[in-house]
Amino acid sequence: MPVSTLPLNPVHGPRGLPPLGNLLAFGKDPLGFLTRLRDDFGDAVTWSLGPRRSLFISHPEHIRELLAAREDTYEILEISWAFRQITGQSVILSKGDDWRRKRSLVQPTVRPRQVRSYGEAMVECAGAAADGWRDGARIDVRREMALITQRIVLRTLFGNDLGQQTEALGDAMDVAGGAVGAELRGIGLFLPAWVRTPSRRRLLAAVAIIDGEVHRLIGERRNRIAAGRHDRIATEREDPIAAERQDSTGPRRQDVTGTEERPGPAHPAQERDDLLTRLLAARDEEGRPLSPREVRNEAVTLWAAGHETTSTALTWAFYLLSRAPEARARLDAELQDVLAGRPPAIDDYERLTWTQQIVKEAMRLYPPVWLIPAVAREGATLGGTRIPAGTIVWCSTWTTHRDPRWFPSPDRFRPERWSADAPDAVPDHAWYPFGGGPRTCLGARFAQVEAALVLATLAQRCRLDLSDAEVQPCARLLLQPATPLHATVRRVN
Repeated sequence: MPVSTLPLNPVHGPRGLPPLGNLLAFGKDPLGFLTRLRDDFGDAVTWSLGPRRSLFISHPEHIRELLAAREDTYEILEISWAFRQITGQSVILSKGDDWRRKRSLVQPTVRPRQVRSYGEAMVECAGAAADGWRDGARIDVRREMALITQRIVLRTLFGNDLGQQTEALGDAMDVAGGAVGAELRGIGLFLPAWVRTPSRRRLLAAVAIIDGEVHRLIGERRNRIAAGRHDRIATEREDPIAAERQDSTGPRRQDVTGTEERPGPAHPAQERDDLLTRLLAARDEEGRPLSPREVRNEAVTLWAAGHETTSTALTWAFYLLSRAPEARARLDAELQDVLAGRPPAIDDYERLTWTQQIVKEAMRLYPPVWLIPAVAREGATLGGTRIPAGTIVWCSTWTTHRDPRWFPSPDRFRPERWSADAPDAVPDHAWYPFGGGPRTCLGARFAQVEAALVLATLAQRCRLDLSDAEVQPCARLLLQPATPLHATVRRVN
């Protein structure tokens, strides 16, 4: 674990009101509160969230040390009851051996090689949406981005496009995300699980919609896989010599450990290469699969992360581009130079450098995941300073990404700051929208590729003109626009 050589010297922050501490100030304006902690008190500030002692850190060196820490030093904070209803005991909330087992099973489904195979679906879903926007139409940007990314995730995760049900699932996830954000900012954070507030009842109804559809899709896939196995067994019984010949002559492939293996005869279930099939096929070192509940938890977590994070980043990217005509003109030039009128493909990703920089800068200014907590265990330290056990240590991408020490003119949209030859080097962990260390978001590569390909596909077909009014962010589960973003579609000839 990397240990920072920068001493950590915590100072006392604003006094709170027993027993709530600073909960009221934090809940009223989380982003402003955390920014004031950094600006008024420094890089390490103690404060209190209800009865819990908290420490807020802002320096990249300390953030790097925190995120890279071992589990015997810091453990994850189970943020709220509401959050657990969505993800269950997925890889995000698992600990110890259970976390290591689940990560080893889930990680292969989102490795770069797998992400490459999803590029076509990303472009097709974005292109279909853009083709349906008529010139001069008014659209809700956030809703449209959510529909696009949700269809992408449903195709790559479940190998399915649910049509109208896609909107119902998106609405349910939106309700769930709002409930988590409300609980994080209010007294609901400390209410016992049996208390059913109106917000919690809405959350449970939304989760029921999500679970009903996810369990149906998982059941269908299990039946299809079982039917495929039955067909294979029947073939082997009828003509074992032919089956053996097909096994021995089939193309070789590498499993996740690098061991060479030969596939059996192809059947419909094997032909699918979506994330759900891979989750159902995954086995740990002892040959155990994920249980039905575990498959549900990981599928919903991958769906929520892949859908919400990217749609949020794209929403902010189009908002920023509408206010930066020079950046938009440079994007148009890159798309013409790289694509020459054809749709983008996965092989174009590395060449779309300005597109990537737009996405990266949008995620700097408006990081979807805006707050990361961890809980100190006995013996924990940061910057050589002992942190009392039970202390919640917080870092915020919002405040770090907008720190003028690391980003000159931090409030300005400047994609050029991410150029390879940019004069101002960005310190490690001054930009960390996907976290860091062993718990870095598993879907980071998926999200970055998806955002760039969708942005390129949409921008190639149209412009989204928004009003000049400034839009404030709202700290929910993710950092969303506080008000709807309506845009006029302008078709690009």
